[in-house]
Amino acid sequence: MTESPIPSGSARPSRALDIVSVAFVALLLISNIAATKAFMVGSTTHYLIFDGGAILFPLTYIIGDVLSEVYGFARARRVIIMGFVASFLASLTFFIVQYLPPAPDYDNQEAFSAVLGVVWRAVVASLVGYLAGQLLNSYVLVWIRKKWGAKHLWARLIGSTIVGEAADTILFCTILFYGDMTLGNFVNYTVTGYFYKVLLEVVLLPLTYPVIASIRKVESLERDEVFAQ
Repeated sequence: MTESPIPSGSARPSRALDIVSVAFVALLLISNIAATKAFMVGSTTHYLIFDGGAILFPLTYIIGDVLSEVYGFARARRVIIMGFVASFLASLTFFIVQYLPPAPDYDNQEAFSAVLGVVWRAVVASLVGYLAGQLLNSYVLVWIRKKWGAKHLWARLIGSTIVGEAADTILFCTILFYGDMTLGNFVNYTVTGYFYKVLLEVVLLPLTYPVIASIRKVESLERDEVFAQ
């Protein structure tokens, strides 16, 4: 049996969409803050460069896959835009707070500005990369599903991530770091980040499958739709 997501205009109440949406936005905001620190893995002569966002940000693509697979592109797009607005609001708040006069006993003004101080080039890089990557990820997943049916969920999940993460990583790294890093470090950071995120999607496939199945069950979708992959 072919499978179709819940129609975007359906009046049937959703039991899990709010939980999935909050998890998506929360992981995005936490990742954006963690991304202010870059770190390396390896020795001082042979190393890979990551940022702190690498810990949780790939999970936003997995949740994005769940949103697209279960609820369809229209609802996934709404949640992605919610994440965009929340990220912009967080950046605007940090920007305002960093310039407010510190209280007499507050000794962490320089630390606050160093960690959370807004550099608008970084904000633009993050928002543009995120929006393009997530929308492409969702669109490609749904497009593959419409074109080839509900079978081979793994192909949809990995294929959409390959496209979405490529757009996200290239846009983010180019806008933020191109010209400010040596070419070697720029390529290292971009390529390492991209392959790490795609690899994590593959590694977590055994977890993504039951999550999608569980949410379908919560949403009372037909059982044979869950396993028609």
